Amino acid sequence: MQLSPITPLILTWNEERNLRRCLERLRWAREVVIVDSGSGDATEAIAAEFPNVRFVTRAFDDHTTQWNYGVNAVQTTWVLSLDADYVLGEAFEQELAALPQEPDCDAFFAGFRYLIYGRPLRACLYPPRAVLFRKDRCSYRPDGHTQLLHVPGRSGMLNTRIDHDDRKPLSRWFSSQDKYARLEAEKLLALPAAEMHLQDRIRRTMILGPFVVFAYTLLVRGALLDGWHGWFYALQRTLAELILSLRLLEKRLTQNSND
Repeated sequence: MQLSPITPLILTWNEERNLRRCLERLRWAREVVIVDSGSGDATEAIAAEFPNVRFVTRAFDDHTTQWNYGVNAVQTTWVLSLDADYVLGEAFEQELAALPQEPDCDAFFAGFRYLIYGRPLRACLYPPRAVLFRKDRCSYRPDGHTQLLHVPGRSGMLNTRIDHDDRKPLSRWFSSQDKYARLEAEKLLALPAAEMHLQDRIRRTMILGPFVVFAYTLLVRGALLDGWHGWFYALQRTLAELILSLRLLEKRLTQNSND
């Protein structure tokens, strides 16, 4: 596939710590579309340094609507959906160029290499994501604290991983996790028992989730071998589960007090 029918799409809000590294690896694109939610830092100024970037501002309502708005703004057949803390390597660009001119897939998933302050971890809990897709066949749908791309046809898997390298301050992470936990708690509590996976059932206990995540991340996934960077990641994931447990418990106690 030639790179010309692919447009990278990025959502931003106060991403001055990450955006430049992301855009440096997208100079091959004829156009990069950024949909910004009203940043108050240097995000827009950094985007202006790159002549292939089209910067659009839209008031944020939810991630699903924001992503679909961005997809509609793309003018090519294929969308490369990226977060501002994703960094593509040269091998990823080469793999995109080597794809068939008319792939028999509507979307392609990519795996991730997780970095903590620039150091890659051996493994992570970050799942593969549909990053490359046909805009005329795919759209985003809400899924708890995040969104999922609805792919009506076949999907493929890219071989090259994307670096996830978030350099925003820890205070921003705390704020984001609480917002995510509220949405995820609503999703879990509304999920019918027949549709629950093992992970959902563990989280619904409100007690087991943080312990399971801590042990799984540190021991099974090998974060312990990554030194303090691995401990940082394991504690982050454990704290995220603790916040979710608190939000689940809050909803249960609130509901009981109203009965």
